[in-house]
Amino acid sequence: MKVRDKFQIGRAALLRGLDFGRRGSAARPLMAAILFFALGAAAATTNDLSNAEIQGCQLAQQLLEQRPAENFTNIGVLKIRDGKGRRTNISVKCELIITATNWVNNYIAYLKYGPNGIWVCTETFTVVHDGSSVNRYLKQFYCNPDQATGLFPVEKNMPFVNSDFCAADFGLEFFHWPEQKVLPNTTSLKRGRAYTLLESTNPNPSTNGYSRVLSWIDKETGGILEAEAYDAKGKLLKEFAPKSFKKVNGQWELQEMEIRNVQTGSRTRLEFDFKKE
Repeated sequence: MKVRDKFQIGRAALLRGLDFGRRGSAARPLMAAILFFALGAAAATTNDLSNAEIQGCQLAQQLLEQRPAENFTNIGVLKIRDGKGRRTNISVKCELIITATNWVNNYIAYLKYGPNGIWVCTETFTVVHDGSSVNRYLKQFYCNPDQATGLFPVEKNMPFVNSDFCAADFGLEFFHWPEQKVLPNTTSLKRGRAYTLLESTNPNPSTNGYSRVLSWIDKETGGILEAEAYDAKGKLLKEFAPKSFKKVNGQWELQEMEIRNVQTGSRTRLEFDFKKE
């Protein structure tokens, strides 16, 4: 497989990391559900922005203007290794559901089997995109009817089933931050690809949130080649990278991605269970 073909087919998956959807017949891989990025305030003060900031806002807008075209469901496993080397595997299902007014991403973790072999405990993170405002993040826990909870708001920085992924990672919240800037390239190529380095800055980071995210964006496809997230003190916290692809029904699909917490030494891989052709 040519690298060009692999990244072209995988554009949407790399662009949105863990937001799983599809963007139409031209690209079958995982696709992020995407929220329109409003730039009215920035446009009103364009004269106050540097060229790098204007380019950054334009790039973020372009990335976020893409919209999923069809529903999508996939099964996979979260492979978690904590800072002490202990390992946990959790079965997950990722859904994209498009409605007349919005689109929803569900990330469902299956935590416990019942005596009849049916899952009885699940935890669900939901990202709601309505195309006019910021993402809404919800959570639901179900463990037998008497312990079930309804959907309730969840903090953006809450981890998903003790993994290295948090709710904001699923929505890639950093592309919605007001400060975006294109930086000079650090190398001639990234993973063998020409790229644009985008810096997203959070002017008001929470104590356990991100203050800054660097994204290496593939110039040809718009996909994320790698990303780094920094904590509230400006120290490197997490690294994200897609890992492998697999051909499924004639299309290249993102098979594996990884997020690593460099401060704790933990690591989470998301691997998808694609059937062989």
